[in-house]
Amino acid sequence: MSLYYEAASVLANSENAGGSLKARLYRQKNLKSSPAQLFALISEASKWSLVLKDVVEKCGLLREEKKLSPILALLLCHDLIVSKSGVVAPANHVLKLAITRHKARLGAEFTKARIRLGYPTLESFREAVNNGALDEEQQSSQIQAKHPRWVRVNTLKVSLEELLTTTFAEYEEAETLTQVMTASGSTKIYFPDSNIPNLLAFPPKIDISKFLVYTNGNVILQDKASCFPAYLLNVAFEDGDAIDGCAAPGNKTTHLAAIMSNLSPGNRSRKIIAFERDKTRAGILQKMVKLAAADKIASVKANADFLAANPDAEEYSNVSAILLDPSCSGSGIVGREDSVQMHLPDPSPQSIAKTGSSLNKKRKRNDISNTTAKGATTVNLALDDSTHEETPLEDKTSERLAALSAFQYRILTHAMRFQNARKITYSTCSIHFEENEGVVARALSSSIAQSRGWRVLTRAEQVEGLKKWERRGFWENEKLEGQVELSNEQTQTLCDACIRCEKGTEEGTMGFFVAALVRDPSLEVGSRTPVEQNAANSDEEWNGFSDADGAESITEVVVPVTSSQPKKKRKKGRK
Repeated sequence: MSLYYEAASVLANSENAGGSLKARLYRQKNLKSSPAQLFALISEASKWSLVLKDVVEKCGLLREEKKLSPILALLLCHDLIVSKSGVVAPANHVLKLAITRHKARLGAEFTKARIRLGYPTLESFREAVNNGALDEEQQSSQIQAKHPRWVRVNTLKVSLEELLTTTFAEYEEAETLTQVMTASGSTKIYFPDSNIPNLLAFPPKIDISKFLVYTNGNVILQDKASCFPAYLLNVAFEDGDAIDGCAAPGNKTTHLAAIMSNLSPGNRSRKIIAFERDKTRAGILQKMVKLAAADKIASVKANADFLAANPDAEEYSNVSAILLDPSCSGSGIVGREDSVQMHLPDPSPQSIAKTGSSLNKKRKRNDISNTTAKGATTVNLALDDSTHEETPLEDKTSERLAALSAFQYRILTHAMRFQNARKITYSTCSIHFEENEGVVARALSSSIAQSRGWRVLTRAEQVEGLKKWERRGFWENEKLEGQVELSNEQTQTLCDACIRCEKGTEEGTMGFFVAALVRDPSLEVGSRTPVEQNAANSDEEWNGFSDADGAESITEVVVPVTSSQPKKKRKKGRK
């Protein structure tokens, strides 16, 4: 019975934890229920919450059962009335007894609600709810709330053409992305993306998870912006192995594997080394890689920290490309399946007398989006990892961004140390300058970047599909506190090389940032430093960076942005 208590605890969020629903569930180590079971209960109950809150209020359930909170009442009511498996609890459990003794009244009110809304059967009602009927009006009047269901065709197993002539043979190609974004879940249309190959957009409410092509790994649910890093890395025929430094859950890893598999004719083989230090996430990564048939090219280093990897080790000697998507604030994440909105019943006894039924008989079946009873509470789990609106603490936000950017700087400069690495993509699902352009600028000003000749990949050099992407970086010099020195022209070049996505736009993406760095021999400044040389020659195991090493001395230099840019003398570094 811990299932309902744990689900209610997650929804109540008494600790004011940040992050998406799915991330928070998998982050908790003391759950008795499986994260997948909790996620399914919460997300399914949220779909029905507008109806169920009305049913609970009409029956006066909270007035009679003091042990039930509004959240518990709604979750139990969902499983009692809607779920085919019923309430998951022993027959004599206190919560099951509390809800089942009201089964007749709850069922009758639910049936009345279904009939008032014009659905003859429970199955037709269920189909309408799954297609978004309960919130369709609200979202169609606010395009920014819409986010298409992005589906990447896994070319390791199937081609785009094959998929469109079989599974999606009855689907028509839309003329614009807007058509898809505003369509109902039952509308059979798709839109092929113009920036990323083998990427399709479907209506927001379509449930791809029920398709066989999803369960067998032929397609992968991946936001468009999340496809940018592997594509921007632009692994070529002459390139060697690749590293994914922060790989779980595996979408970018499998995308990179699909790209690289097309570059391996004959007996020439390449591999991807996927790092994941968290045990639970490493397990998810391994399952994802196997399901996508990427295990022939991608090997998972479970419980392995990329920062602890020795750049001079023999196993990385053929690595030429590195993909980095490190931990970040998550401030660009869009509320989708990882976020839910749940309308809770009003616990006050007066609510029934005041409001009556919130589902008006005269409403059309697709016109019940604003039926929340007066005084009812809405639980919104579309939370990011920065600040919460309830407690806006700007000082703590700044501290957290500073800590995150320090870590991101460490991991990016560490990637620059790999001997034969020639290209890196660095990305975050953050909207903050401190984690994005700021990290790239600081990393390019580091001694390792200068000695190895790392520079930013300019927009003119980027792969064609992303070269035409219009949203680019921006500059906030005051947030770097004089750590780098750039002219206006250099700043513009750097920002133009950085790619940004914004959530809530007609482009249908999450908030995202990505930049590519390349190694240019003409920009190398001398040989490796004595410290680096000693590390390479030492017989001792590479132990990575300590926390105290978070920021190697950042020298005030001009950041190299093009291969033709003249070198300038470095000023004295500061500790």
